Amino acid sequence: QVQLVESGGGLVHPGGSLRLSCAASDSTYSLYVMRWYRQAAGKERELVAAITGVSGSTNYADSVKGRFTISRNNNQNMLYLQMNNLKPEDTAVYYCNAHHVFSGEDYWGQGTQVIVSS
Repeated sequence: QVQLVESGGGLVHPGGSLRLSCAASDSTYSLYVMRWYRQAAGKERELVAAITGVSGSTNYADSVKGRFTISRNNNQNMLYLQMNNLKPEDTAVYYCNAHHVFSGEDYWGQGTQVIVSS
């Protein structure tokens, strides 16, 4: 079982940037597809970005394309989300998710709050 710990959230002005990090405990980290989700108040959780384990292929929600970049470091078991040109509608709790490619199991972090406000 992998444990995930997010960090890097906070309060930022519109147009600003934040970098979220997610530390994973499993030594077989490269066997997980890693994803960032977010959940705004009163809304359903939505997929923001995903990255595969070995090839590092990425995909993004249309709402964040061109502004957010997902990346990972398999040697350090780390996942990142660089968020630029933030908008008020990006305000949400951001969650790190690990999906094991063989077992199909999903694991979640505790979430980190991002607030974009002037």
